[in-house]
Amino acid sequence: MVLKLMSYVETHLPPPDRSNPQKRNLLINRLKKAPWWLLVILIALFYIVSSLMQIDVYNTIWRGVEEGIKVTVRVSIRAYAFALMLGLLIALMRLSDNFFLCQFSTLYVEVVRGIPTLILVIYVALGLTPELVKQANVAGKWLVDQQITIFGIGAYFKTLNIRDPSISLERRVVLALAVSYSAFLSEIFRAGIQSIDRGQIEAAKSLGLKRPQVMMLVVLPQAFRIILPPLGNDFIAMLKESSLVSVVGVEDITRRGRTMSTATFRVFETYNVVALTYLALTLTLALVVKIIEWHFDERSPKPHWYRVITSRIGTLLSPGTYWFLLVDLLQRGWWMLRKRSHKKKKKRDFMIK
Repeated sequence: MVLKLMSYVETHLPPPDRSNPQKRNLLINRLKKAPWWLLVILIALFYIVSSLMQIDVYNTIWRGVEEGIKVTVRVSIRAYAFALMLGLLIALMRLSDNFFLCQFSTLYVEVVRGIPTLILVIYVALGLTPELVKQANVAGKWLVDQQITIFGIGAYFKTLNIRDPSISLERRVVLALAVSYSAFLSEIFRAGIQSIDRGQIEAAKSLGLKRPQVMMLVVLPQAFRIILPPLGNDFIAMLKESSLVSVVGVEDITRRGRTMSTATFRVFETYNVVALTYLALTLTLALVVKIIEWHFDERSPKPHWYRVITSRIGTLLSPGTYWFLLVDLLQRGWWMLRKRSHKKKKKRDFMIK
């Protein structure tokens, strides 16, 4: 009786769950860490934008504001690229053993950090640039009077005016934003470089590497992984603070919004569009920064297809690949020339015989 009961239970009950609990827990942890907040914001933003675009007033305002997006993105990217280069240079100068370089870079950081970005933008765009143009005119007139013609610099400086395209308002504000943020980025670079273990630097020097090689091949690649999050945060901050350039007349999103609010007398609706535009840009940039951080994080698992694609892209972008292709093409060309000359020689020998 007992045996019949056991056989009945084995045949009619469902089989036990043999799934791996570790894999299930790993999937749950990944789902917990997924950026659900970003998905909620994007859905809400899409719903709000689609609802607002059905109103004629918002359509009119959007057509006026969207022309400033290119200006905002262009100013932010150019200023941040220049700030990265200048900030890295200032950081290396502060870490230098040279007394004058260290003191000058420290003075630069302390002075620039103490000036608000808005004041610096106004000063460079409307104060410093006209004064430099005036001094350039004086210097150019003196060079022309002394008949000193070096690549036409004297005549160029003499005829230079404030409306010259080479010193446009957009270029002035790019310089101002780059100078302002370079002081903050230099501190980020300095902290990242100093976080690298001193033993690695000594080991690289013991292998015969010079100081620039140690910095480029050993220190900076490791420091970049550490300073990537604050660099991304500063880029997002610069994108938002690029709205300050509207004060000097650059036609960015904020300036376009101010123009549309004055023309339509719809201040509430206009700045709704302006705020949502900046929110969409910053969220997109934040997502890009998260993806870059995930790419450089060695602890986070990557799917197989992602590793294959990135390895192939890295191979294509590697300078060694292009050098190998160049050498291979030269070898193939030399072999074809030798083969062709050998055929011509055999044909000539045959004709002679």
